Amino acid sequence: MAKREHIVVGLDIGTTKICAIVAETTEDGAVNIIGLGSSPSRGLRKGVVVNIESTVESVKKAVEEAELMAAVQINSVYTGIAGSHISAGNSRGVVSLKKQEVTRADVERAMESARAVAVLPQDRRVLHVLPREFVVDHQDGIREPLGLSGTRLEVDVHIITGAVTSAQNLIKSVNRAGLDVVDIVLQPLASSVAVLSPEERELGVVMVDIGGGTTDLAIFLEGSIRHTAVLPIGGQHLSTDLAIGLRTPQVEAEKLKIRYGQALAELVLDDEMVQVPSVGDRPTRSLSRKLLAEIIEPRVEEMFDLVGRELKRTGYEGMLAAGSVITGGTSLLNGILEAAERVLDLPVRRGVPNGVGGLRDIVSNPMYATGVGLILHACQHADDLEPAGLRGGRRAGRVFGRMREWMLEFF
Repeated sequence: MAKREHIVVGLDIGTTKICAIVAETTEDGAVNIIGLGSSPSRGLRKGVVVNIESTVESVKKAVEEAELMAAVQINSVYTGIAGSHISAGNSRGVVSLKKQEVTRADVERAMESARAVAVLPQDRRVLHVLPREFVVDHQDGIREPLGLSGTRLEVDVHIITGAVTSAQNLIKSVNRAGLDVVDIVLQPLASSVAVLSPEERELGVVMVDIGGGTTDLAIFLEGSIRHTAVLPIGGQHLSTDLAIGLRTPQVEAEKLKIRYGQALAELVLDDEMVQVPSVGDRPTRSLSRKLLAEIIEPRVEEMFDLVGRELKRTGYEGMLAAGSVITGGTSLLNGILEAAERVLDLPVRRGVPNGVGGLRDIVSNPMYATGVGLILHACQHADDLEPAGLRGGRRAGRVFGRMREWMLEFF
């Protein structure tokens, strides 16, 4: 295959699908999508790897499809992580300034100080340390402290942690597929890069990424991250409810949900009928589409009720002027925006990935928000990590920066 430079690959390993997106970056900073591959996910449950061999095969299929479309050989990727093992908290670090002026080294020392304050169990490791605001000599509300004069620098950070074993199994699956993991990124953090505007981040917004096995949250206010959470409920639960309620195979329930699903029963006409396959050799039945909606609606309400409780628990209820942005494959369900507005009492819009060129029409779908977000996140942090794509050798097992400690424990 032809070789290209400046290739970045995002690998979204989800509960229901695995997606590989290939992008090429230009000298002027543009990000162009040049390839996409997708494969059904067979080895995950609620965002966590439970069968490595099945996950490896699914990863290989998605990557091979992306390689064929992009006409490149993929060697290394940025991958997302989610699951109920993810947790987050806030911390504060303080350092004295040696030169009476804030330097990049001072910022790094302050961040490290905040990270050291957080005491973690041995089975957990830090995924991200995200600055919320800086304080220089008691002057708060500072977002970019570099160059400011002072004697003391404080930083308020949001620390995201995950279970060591879950990350190790994810890395192991990707490595066995013949790929290097350049970095692991929290999925809601990646999705937010792709679907949120600067204005929304400033005014206050909650991004809700509804995946197959989990619903991921990211709250932004005054331009910075404020809270993240992973809820153990997703689109797959809707399909399971339909399979049980309609007595139909899970695969058929998924198809019915996508084609005829409706989050609000009141929006369905009483005389609309759908053909529902039965289990085994039993004949297909003709049932009311309203019955599907009556099964889906309570689960959707539960989903957004959990989101609302999380907002209330963290104290950001009533502070999100930009409302909510819903993304992920399940956000395509008919009536889900109206259901979300009703439960959350917030303005809601559907989040579609943006900020990329090339084959943007192919990835302009909420189900690709995490994959595109991984690429954009990688490009924004290009100074911190080596680029992915073609520059790493296969099976090298190299994970840069903070990822080294994960891999040292793994090997």
